[in-house]
Order: sequence, then C-alpha cells, then structure tokens
Amino acid sequence: MKFVFIVQGEGRGHMTQAIAFSNMLKKQGHELAGVIVGKSKRRAIPEFFTREIAAPIHLVESPNFACDKAEKKILIGKTIRQNLTKAATFWRSLKEIHEVVQTGQPDIILNFYDLLGGLYNGIFRPKVEYWVIGHQYLIHHPEFQFAPSKGQDKFFFKFNTRMTALGASQKLALSFYELESTDQITVVPPLLREQVKNLTPTSGDFYLTYMVNSGYGDEVISFAKANPQLNIRAYWDKKDAAETEQRLPNLSFHKVHDQNFLRDMAACKGLVSTAGFESICEAMYLGKPVMVIPVEGQYEQACNALDTVHSGAGIASDNFDFAQLEKMIQTKPIVENSFRNWESHWPAIFLQILPETKLTESDFILTQSFS
Repeated sequence: MKFVFIVQGEGRGHMTQAIAFSNMLKKQGHELAGVIVGKSKRRAIPEFFTREIAAPIHLVESPNFACDKAEKKILIGKTIRQNLTKAATFWRSLKEIHEVVQTGQPDIILNFYDLLGGLYNGIFRPKVEYWVIGHQYLIHHPEFQFAPSKGQDKFFFKFNTRMTALGASQKLALSFYELESTDQITVVPPLLREQVKNLTPTSGDFYLTYMVNSGYGDEVISFAKANPQLNIRAYWDKKDAAETEQRLPNLSFHKVHDQNFLRDMAACKGLVSTAGFESICEAMYLGKPVMVIPVEGQYEQACNALDTVHSGAGIASDNFDFAQLEKMIQTKPIVENSFRNWESHWPAIFLQILPETKLTESDFILTQSFS
C-alpha cells in the first residue's frame, strides 16, 4: 500500500510519531510516497526529521499557535485572528497538498493532527482513504478526563480536533495505557522509534527538560541559579539558538537533536517537560519519572497533564520547579512498568486496521515476521 503523511510541525512529537510510523510501514512492505509538513515562521523543521523520514518532504504554510511576547503563553484569540488573516495563504497550501496527493496517488492519507489535513479532505474530497492519528482523538473515549475549562478553551480544543478529522474513515487514538476501542476511535499504543527501544537506561546525575515554547527558558534559568546543586540539560527548538549554550555551570541549553536528546533521556534522573505526549512516552518506556508543565493557554496540554498523572508516569506542576520531581523520586515507590507490553501491541493492531481488500498473504507473513 502507498501512504502520504500530513504532519503538524508544532513541537517534535508529531514528527517523531511520523518517523516511527514510516519505519513500521517500510518493515511491512508498504511505501511512503511523500510527507507534507505544516511550517510556520516561529519554528524550523529539525534536521533529524529530514534525515530519518526517508521520503520526499513538502513544506506548506499551516495554522499555528500565536504566543505572547515572551514566547510562552498561547493566546487563543490572537491565534484565531492571526490565522484568519492568512486564509489566502492556507488556500494555496490546500492546493499544494492536492498536487502532492495527485502526484503520489496514495491508497491512504494519514494526518498527524494538522488542521489543513482535515480541511483538505473535507473540501477536496480525494478518492482515497483518510486516516488521522494522535493522542487528541482520545477525547472521543468515555473514560477520557477533560481538564477544567476556562471560557471556550474546551470548545475550541474539541472543535479543532474534529476539524482535523473531517471525513476520516479511521481515527487512531494514541494512549499512554490500554483502553477498549469504541465505534468512533481505535485506541492504539504510542509510536516509538527504534532508537528508543535500543537504549539501555542508566541513572545519571542530571535532569532532562524539553520546552515546546522558548519563553519557558527564563524559568529554567531562574531555577538553576537558585539551585546550583541540581544539574539540568534543556532542549528547545528556538529558531535562532546555538546548537549548545552553557548558560550556567549546572545548566546547558541544546537545540533539538534526536540522537542527543534520546541519549540524555536514557541517562537522566528524570524528565521535566511541557505537557506534550511523545517525550512522556519515551520517558515511560525507559522507566524515567516525569513532571509535566502545561503550556499556559493551551487547553490540550492541561488535559495531557491529567492523563500523564492518571497513567502513573509522574506528576504535574504549573512551573519548572525541578525540586518537586526530586522529592517524588526520593519518596515514591517504584511501580511495575506495563508500558512496554502495551507498546508491543502495534504489529497486531496494524494488521487489524489495514483495509481488508488490500491485505495479501505476503502482508500477513511480513507482519508476523515483524512481530
């Protein structure tokens, strides 16, 4: 079968998921004809994505969050206004997506939570299957916990999630833990790259941190100054940042790099991160305790924080106070890690979700070999 991916370029999570899914496709004899990535002026596409996706990449302007001047808090009102003024730009992006689909002739378009993917499928109605994948689709599960909502935060989160999935024949909801699928969604394990699975975790003397918005760097610097006894390695995707900056004797900043980040993940004492999904999953696989800080103004991350705590991965906070995680590590008993068993279900689940008309005996043999 032939796939085309549409990938949201906000943060590193959707891109690492796309890499993991593409590797799984290729191992089972399928083809990735092209990858469409939503870009913005705020962020650069990480080098590791270009290197590892191993398929033609097409960059298109896509809706993106608007932050305050400190590059920290998400401003929903400004986000809506700013994106509405770019309607003509996004229309051109939709036509570019259509050109890629027409050229690639895929059997399936798989959207990693980019709004343009849903709009494209709803408006252009390509004669191919349209799938979506992301932790966000777990909102359709009766056991999903919504965070308390301020104003219309919950409405906009649910609305955006539905818009990304317009006309989707398959909604794949990534989950930290095993849940029963429903009529609306298929619950699937997290997507982890092989590099994560090949790591051997050790207990280092530093904390690892990742922040999706660069404005949180000031918080990390302030904490590190006040707590010189704690060593911290921070990763971000700030566009004009140097590859490495030694801000303090106990604090270094690094531009997002897949191999370096995973190396440090395996060796750290614990992870402190904005409340995304993918980095938390990597930490869970390696048995590292986590503390998550939801990005202010981003309701989705507030929900992620609840789910992180519910999964038993760690704790949530409203600031980068690494001492909270230090205390948790010293006082919380170690629990059995069932995450790896759940993650290992992917080969069997993948065989189940492929359209039956496309399955052949060789597909079955390849899948059994992979599992």
